[in-house]
Order: sequence, then structure tokens, then C-alpha cells
Amino acid sequence: MQNNIILVGTGHILEKSVKEVEEVIDREEPDVVAVELCEGRFRALKGDMEDFSIKDVISGGSPFLLLTHWLLAYVQRKMGAELGIEPGADMMAAIKKAEERGCEIALIDRPIQVTMQRFWSAMKFTEKIKMIFSIIFAVGSMRGTKDAGEEGIGAGIGIEKGKGKGKNYINLDRITDDDVVTQLMEELREFSPGAATALLDERDAYIAGSLRELEHHAISKEGGRKIVAVVGAGHVAGIKKLLEHPESIPPKDELCSVPKKRRFGISIKNLLGVGLGAALLIILLAIFFSDTISLQDLLRVLPYWIVINGVLSATGVVIARGHPLSALTAFSVAWLTSLNPFLAAGWFAGWTEAHFREPTVEDAKSMLDVESLRELMRNRLFKVILVMALANIGSIAGTFIGIGVVGHELGVNIPDIWEGLKGLF
Repeated sequence: MQNNIILVGTGHILEKSVKEVEEVIDREEPDVVAVELCEGRFRALKGDMEDFSIKDVISGGSPFLLLTHWLLAYVQRKMGAELGIEPGADMMAAIKKAEERGCEIALIDRPIQVTMQRFWSAMKFTEKIKMIFSIIFAVGSMRGTKDAGEEGIGAGIGIEKGKGKGKNYINLDRITDDDVVTQLMEELREFSPGAATALLDERDAYIAGSLRELEHHAISKEGGRKIVAVVGAGHVAGIKKLLEHPESIPPKDELCSVPKKRRFGISIKNLLGVGLGAALLIILLAIFFSDTISLQDLLRVLPYWIVINGVLSATGVVIARGHPLSALTAFSVAWLTSLNPFLAAGWFAGWTEAHFREPTVEDAKSMLDVESLRELMRNRLFKVILVMALANIGSIAGTFIGIGVVGHELGVNIPDIWEGLKGLF
């Protein structure tokens, strides 16, 4: 690593990290202050969300990914509140100090949307379910305390400023130490190697690449300028290693590629055609592999499929306390979306919910500031996301139950059909 790049490892909810950042910048007098932020996170920290679009929320990714992103941010916000500091205060302190000294400011992290999409796609289904329920449990178990240093912030996980009370307690005085950081990173890798790669390794590489670009720009322009880079403590070791071996840093295009988005509303006619085609294919396959099933039999069991899928998807909307027409929408489309991997009942229900209860920028801003479940359920943006998620869960459940009921009514032997399909391919 070049001597003109100085890494400062911080804890994003630690007051001591804010002080350390300010002290390092004052002492080193850098030309450039680089922070572990992307444009989106920087604007969010400033409270700037003027470009908020519900269309982007619905079409931009899985509702479960959105819920996970919100839950993680909420947990961090609550932990910061217990400690009397806003999450990201270390980064904002670096920016403020840089502005005071007239330093150039550089945002060096990968866009948060890309990170979350790659993080989500890298996780196994069971890991996603386990993580969501773990975070929900953490949110539900959080309680305010008079002294976070004495009692912690939740059941099973605590924060303290002195000696450890057990393996589930985090010692604030040592949270940025190498051994503690390594332990936390190892636990994440044990839970989900793919998630650790997306959240840590890939971002280490992206940040290292950004610092190399700054370094090369500085050398060509000024003959070498000093750069102070403020990053989370968990990234320091990885960034150092990559800067020492820059040939191992992947191209940013590779680090920013994301799974192709399924765009709702752009080619809906084509998608509906695919859905109808899939339904027809299933019908033909069922007839082909059965000598006893007739078209009349299929028409007889079709209402079972429609009702089971529709009722369960609509039930999800009702549990989310969605608009009645959102529930009706979920009921109407679930039978078809269950046959089509390119469609989701939650998309349609979410659009309907957003139409009748349109979220605003204030809803987006206030999601992280709620103090109770009741207050959260009044947030229109959260309501849209929850409607999408639960409508999809109901539709998935309806698909499996519907297959069982329809197969039973038709006397279809699913294993026989599976063997027949394997014979075709």
C-alpha cells in the first residue's frame, strides 16, 4: 500500500470513532478525504430524498430484500439511539472536517442498491429466511435502557462499555480492534459465505479500486497527494491487502453487475402471454401423461386453483392491513402469477396499494424513526412493501397447496409426471 493513503477504521455508531476521524484529519492534513459512502447513502444521511419514486420501490427488487434492507438500517438506528449517536456520524464528521479544511471529498463505496441486490442473490433461500426472522426477533426484543453501558439493548445481544458479560455482548471499547472485527467477520462468513462476499470482499475490492483511481489521479495532477480514507473497521484488512496487490482488484464493471431486473409494466403484454403459454403447457403435459384426464376434468378443478391461490394471496394483504381493493387485486391475479415465474401477485397488489395510499417522501424519511409497530403500520411506504411481501408469500403457499388439491381431485400421480418429464429431457 502506498504511503499517501491512510486508512482509518471506524465503528459507524461509536462516538470514539467520530473523535478519531477528526483527530486523524487534523493531524495528517490530507488533500483528499475519502469516505465509505456512495451517492445514495450520502444523500440519505443528509435527508435528501427528493427523487423518491414508488415505481422504483416496486419494480426495483424483491419486497423481502426491501424489508431486509429496512430492518438492518432500523437495528443500526436503534443501536445508535441507545448510544446517543446517529449511524454514519463518523462519515459525516469526516465530510464536515474536510469541508472546514478545504479538502477534496470523495465517495468511494459501491452503490448501495447494487450491494443489496448482489447480497440478496448470493444468499440461499434458507439463509434469507433465517436472517429475516433473526432481524425481526432483534427488532422485537429491543428495549430502551437508561444506560446502554449497563443493560444492553436487547434480549440476547447487548452493548457495553466495560468488561464483557458473555459471548453475546459487544464491548464498545474493543469493537474496532482487529481480533473483534475478525471474529464478527468470521461469524458472518459462517452464516452465509455468499453474503459475506457481497457485503465485505466485493466492497473491499470496489473501495480499493476507488482509492487507486484517486491515487493515480493525484499523482498525475499534483505529483502525489495525501489521502485519508474513512472506512468501517471490517474493511481495513481487506483493503490493505488489495492495495498491496493491486493486480488482484477486479474491474468495477464486474463488481457492479446485478441480476437482470424483472421490469413490471414495461412489457406486461408479453409477460401475460408467457403466463398463458405456461398454463397451456401445464395443461397439455397433464393430458399427455394421463389417459383419464379430460378437458372437462381440467375445467372442473380450475376453480380450486383460482380460489386457493387467490384466497391465500388476498389473506396476506389482509394481514398487512392493505386496502380492500389491494386484496381483491391479489385474489384476481394470484392464479395466473403462480403459473408464471416472471410475474408476482405482490407487484399487482403493491401497485394497487400505492395507488390508493400513495407513499410520500416523508414516509420514506420517517420509516427509520418509528417507535412502535402501530406507528410503523401507519407508514404508507412500509404498508406497500408489506403488502407486496405477504401477497407473494400467500401466493407461494397457494401454489403448493393448489398443486396438491388439484392433483388429488384429478387423481394425478405427481411422481409419474415427473418421471415422464425426465424421460422427455
